[in-house]
Amino acid sequence: MKRSERLVDMTKFLMERPHTLIALPFFAKRYGAAKSSISEDLAILKHTLASNEDGILETVAGAAGGVRYIPFLGQKPAEKYLKDLAGRIQDSSRILPGGFLYLSDILGGPYDLEMIGKLIATRYAYANIEAVMTVETRGISLANAVASYLNVPAVTARKRSKVTEGATVSVNYMSSSTSRVAKMELPTRALDKDTSVLIVDDFMKGGGTLDGMRQLVKEFDCQVAGVCVLCETEYEEERKIKDYVSLVNIDQIDSEKEIVLAQPGNFLTRTNFDRF
Repeated sequence: MKRSERLVDMTKFLMERPHTLIALPFFAKRYGAAKSSISEDLAILKHTLASNEDGILETVAGAAGGVRYIPFLGQKPAEKYLKDLAGRIQDSSRILPGGFLYLSDILGGPYDLEMIGKLIATRYAYANIEAVMTVETRGISLANAVASYLNVPAVTARKRSKVTEGATVSVNYMSSSTSRVAKMELPTRALDKDTSVLIVDDFMKGGGTLDGMRQLVKEFDCQVAGVCVLCETEYEEERKIKDYVSLVNIDQIDSEKEIVLAQPGNFLTRTNFDRF
């Protein structure tokens, strides 16, 4: 292969396998090239990714070393996207009864899911996440997007178990949106003991649902490595979750005046972008 051809194929190969260590001899054999040529190719790719602030190429020295691609967005593209996202969320036509917002177009849009998944994966790129967890239903696409960039399984807690999932573990929790006791379940095979879990959801008011997922993770003798939500909204009482990351902070939802005020959440201040 010519160098240009190798670079295209190598980029595609690495991006399809995020957080996966690939030995240099593998690429040398794949392209019939010397290791020195492969190292030069990787240096070009690493520089290009860093210049665009769109990923990190890590090299690991030693006999068992190699190279791996880390999905990682820089601060400038992150700020630009979050400002645009907050602006779109401010559209008053999104207001729904009960103080909720219509977000299905965002949670179902390929570009938005790609960007949101990569942003959350950026925040937890070096947190040793082993699974991403959410609760049905609107958080499923979000969890799958994040899990794909972290290259870990996505698990879904359900309000009612399915026969196809076998035995389950359940917890009761207080739903902040309905002020009622609710239940969620997770298959016993979903998480192995001591798994490091990232909890994600689309919307947070009082944090009751997130707290339920946190309780469920503990029932499996696993650790919560982080909690991240797409949107948080103002809540007068004390939240059940205090340590969390949000991409968008919705300051106000006024149904009568048809006003929605939103801005980027604490993601930008809670993320270390000094990796390039």
